[in-house]
Amino acid sequence: MTTKKKIIMISGGVLLIALISIVYYRYYFVFGQGVKAGQLNYFVEKGYLFKTHEGRLIQAGFKTQQPGAIASNEFMFSVTDSKLADSLNHHAGAVLQLHYKEYLHTLPWRGVSHFVVDSIYAIEPGTKP
Repeated sequence: MTTKKKIIMISGGVLLIALISIVYYRYYFVFGQGVKAGQLNYFVEKGYLFKTHEGRLIQAGFKTQQPGAIASNEFMFSVTDSKLADSLNHHAGAVLQLHYKEYLHTLPWRGVSHFVVDSIYAIEPGTKP
């Protein structure tokens, strides 16, 4: 094998590893995770090509987006697990604690939100599904 071929092979390998690393970091690296609590406002399945589960949790308190304007705290999220999606469908209106993972970018089959809920921590007593 000539020196030129070795350089091309090594350069190609380095570029391939760099490309794989960038894709992993942008789309699969979990940037943050935590728990959000609030009332499940809505939960739907939507999409043109990839049907994804999307929801909104209304949290206690208010936030200001513009000076003088007040809006409720909303947590928009996606769900990839069909069993979890079915459980959330049965708890619309309930006060929930949801565990989520935050990704840097979205994927079409993972949903439209950077936040992906992966489990229900708790359903508050006294709320009816």
